[in-house]
Amino acid sequence: MKRPLSTALLLVLLLGLSAGCSSIASRIQEKSATFAALDAATQAKIQHGRVELGFTPDMVYMALGQPDETRVKTTSQATRTIWIYTSTYHEYAGTTEMGYRRVFMRDPRTGNVYVYLEPVYGDVYRERVQEDIRIVFEHGRVAVIEQAKP
Repeated sequence: MKRPLSTALLLVLLLGLSAGCSSIASRIQEKSATFAALDAATQAKIQHGRVELGFTPDMVYMALGQPDETRVKTTSQATRTIWIYTSTYHEYAGTTEMGYRRVFMRDPRTGNVYVYLEPVYGDVYRERVQEDIRIVFEHGRVAVIEQAKP
């Protein structure tokens, strides 16, 4: 009797974990009508996460997902929408003194107990956000693709 219950709980857990994930396949399924209307070569590019000039916002969304940041740039010539994709990671920033701890020592000859403070050191990491790709839309199409050089 416990087996069906544990299987059901495992299934609910897996569904819960995958609900927040966005993959190319799930985004294509979400925009299936748009994807089906594209030619095979463009579909293959989207399935491989590639973006090209002339893509629509829906096509970029299917290939790359939701942008981490969106900006709007208005000039006298046009209004541009900019999608920015970033990567966040932690980098080592060194070691620092975190505080002190009390250390008790007993002198074996006299039996006296001594207390002294010993410094405690710890590694420090800082969060770093790196802009990977910037997509500029003009008149509803990709006009500029900026990528960080590896």
